[in-house]
Amino acid sequence: QVRLVESGGGLVQAGSSLRLTCAASGRSFSTYAMGWFRQAPGKEREFVSAISWSGGSTYYTDSVKGRFAISRDNAKNTGYLQMNSLKPEDTAVYYCSIRGGMRWYELPGDRANNYDYWGQGTQVTVSS
Repeated sequence: QVRLVESGGGLVQAGSSLRLTCAASGRSFSTYAMGWFRQAPGKEREFVSAISWSGGSTYYTDSVKGRFAISRDNAKNTGYLQMNSLKPEDTAVYYCSIRGGMRWYELPGDRANNYDYWGQGTQVTVSS
């Protein structure tokens, strides 16, 4: 079992930056690929980004490319999502998730049911 706890959300103005953190406990985080999703009110959960367990492969949804950066520090059992140039449409609850059993370069993809464990989420609100 792995427990994930997100933090770093908040209320910011458009154009600002935030860094979300996903702290993992339990089984070794370093053997899991990681993803970030978000869910806005009244909308389905949406894929944001993913990173392989080695950190060597990353993937982003088109709407955040060039603005967001996913990373991880396996020694600290922690993953990150750096969010720059935030827009009001980025407002959502952000969730981190992980999936095991993958090769060092593989990514779990953009479907939520590809992931094994989820955190409770952290709210990001971007005002215009």
